[in-house]
Amino acid sequence: MLIAVVAKPSAGKSTFFKAATLAEVEIAPHPFTTIKSQEGVAFVKIQCVDKEFNIKCNPKYGYCVNNNRFIPVKLMDVPGLIEGSHLGEGLGLEFLNDIREADVLIHIIDISGSTDERGNPVPALSHNPLEDVKFLENELDFWYLGILKKGWDKFTKQIKQENLNIKKALAKQLSGLKITEEIIEQVIKKLKLLHDPKDWSEEDLMNLARELRKITKPMIIAANKIDVQGSKMYLDKLRQEFPDYIIIPCSAESEVALREAAKHKLINYVPGEDNFAIIDEDKLTLNQLRALHFIKEDVLEKYGTTGVQDVLNYAVFNLLKYIAVFPVENAHLTDSSGNILPDCFLMSPNSKAIDLAYQVHTDIGKNFVKAINIKNKQVIGKDHILRNLDVIEIKTN
Repeated sequence: MLIAVVAKPSAGKSTFFKAATLAEVEIAPHPFTTIKSQEGVAFVKIQCVDKEFNIKCNPKYGYCVNNNRFIPVKLMDVPGLIEGSHLGEGLGLEFLNDIREADVLIHIIDISGSTDERGNPVPALSHNPLEDVKFLENELDFWYLGILKKGWDKFTKQIKQENLNIKKALAKQLSGLKITEEIIEQVIKKLKLLHDPKDWSEEDLMNLARELRKITKPMIIAANKIDVQGSKMYLDKLRQEFPDYIIIPCSAESEVALREAAKHKLINYVPGEDNFAIIDEDKLTLNQLRALHFIKEDVLEKYGTTGVQDVLNYAVFNLLKYIAVFPVENAHLTDSSGNILPDCFLMSPNSKAIDLAYQVHTDIGKNFVKAINIKNKQVIGKDHILRNLDVIEIKTN
């Protein structure tokens, strides 16, 4: 799974990336600070099953705090996109191509309206962030259209001459965008494109590109810089204008401050929580205390969280509908080294027990005999559909 963070320049994309990964990235108040896509490890958060079994887990990957399991996911910070990116403006095509393999997009919006369409600083609330949503949709749709139309005349002639199946042929041509034959069939039916593809109009192709983009690059909006006074006005307008999007208020800068403070053992803070506790007030400067007070009153108490963890979780568990499954080697919930609940895998919807076996190891998949659902002691076969927070013991020959 790959999650891509996209936005116009200076919307707070790199700050969100740093907040989610604590990676050392350059953050500056001017456009094009990020000039090359970079990847890092972020974490989604679930309620760990160790609480159900009254034990304490020790994960091999990720970590667990107060029964909150944090599972690693791959996050990509894509350089800022501008109008005309799909035509190559500002290396836009190169940046767009970086997200070909992305499963889901997080669109960072400067909800404070303090940056213009090219990321230049302007007075707060002076730029309408609603335009930023329309801009990115437009760039992505035209990017998809450009890929779709590449060699279109030759493609349609070949289909007719060789009597090819349009769904299979299109799926093969667009496989780099994770477009399958099933998706093509679904969209063609929806748009009623049942006639000869050589007769499809420009509008037909644009509609096809748009629908394919919506399915293969689902998107959540992080309304960043919500801590700026007056930003909620735009948040309300954004939700009215784009009811089909999930829009989460976010203060990436606040999350960076909280995670850095926790890292240096100045506060106790669990990402995604609505509060934190200062460990030793004497170790904090007056400015640090003021900043923490501001975050508590103007972000956490108003919105419940900083939004960063919520955005990541929603992208994985709601948009992609992934589930978390714990594979174990025995009824003691350990592996061969004695680690308790060492692994937690994120699985795509409708994954089966055999899929989990192969994800653990190819040999385990090949030698699969049966599995046991530890929670209810039920023996399950390879085609059993897994559910969220299942704990599964796999038996091999």
